[in-house]
Amino acid sequence: MSHSDDTLNPDQHADVEALLQRRLNGEPIAHILGTREFFGLPLKVTPDTLIPRPDTETLVEQALVRIPQHAPYQVLDLGTGTGAIALAIAKHRPYAKVKAVDFSESALAIARENAQNLAIHNVVILHSHWFSALNNQHFDVIVSNPPYIAENDPHLSQGDVRFEPKSALTSGIDGLDDIRKIIHQAPQYLNANGWLLLEHGYDQAQAVAALLTQAHFKEIGHGLDLAGIQRVTFGRV
Repeated sequence: MSHSDDTLNPDQHADVEALLQRRLNGEPIAHILGTREFFGLPLKVTPDTLIPRPDTETLVEQALVRIPQHAPYQVLDLGTGTGAIALAIAKHRPYAKVKAVDFSESALAIARENAQNLAIHNVVILHSHWFSALNNQHFDVIVSNPPYIAENDPHLSQGDVRFEPKSALTSGIDGLDDIRKIIHQAPQYLNANGWLLLEHGYDQAQAVAALLTQAHFKEIGHGLDLAGIQRVTFGRV
């Protein structure tokens, strides 16, 4: 309140009480406000999407290093959710042609709304379960923040993740099922010398690097998140 003598009318008071109760129940602030900033972009978020995290900005930073400023690179974001990663890349690389896919129609609606609100036009958003709708298409850079939490992880009953779609969080017994699928299929969709960059859990970097090695990727390396943890692993075909 900007003035000490301002008072809330009964309806306003009820609204504030309802918001406070939602927060006391543990609901994420991003859901209560309906928005979250990511890489300087204000994004609409809903319970149908994963809430963009600061650590995921590491994935964007690592991708931007590999996309020349003025080159018409073909870029693919797998599992786009709110569109956060795709839109951040498209905003900072306006000559790139970015494709963003997700299997959730609800998430795609949010991603399209975010693209429209931000007036970012070098992104195509479409329905696809990983590569299923991308026959014969090839990309210079593929990025993904896939589900990577083990399905029995006790943290799933704590914090913000309780309010997020489980399909965007969990991936098999060890959390790596979707990463395995992506790594196995990605070479078919990458141009020569193309890059695959994957976000993963705090303790999964070496496992992901091993999977990339088995799939004959080269120049394998890691990107560190804000806490200095290996949060992104990448490789080149």
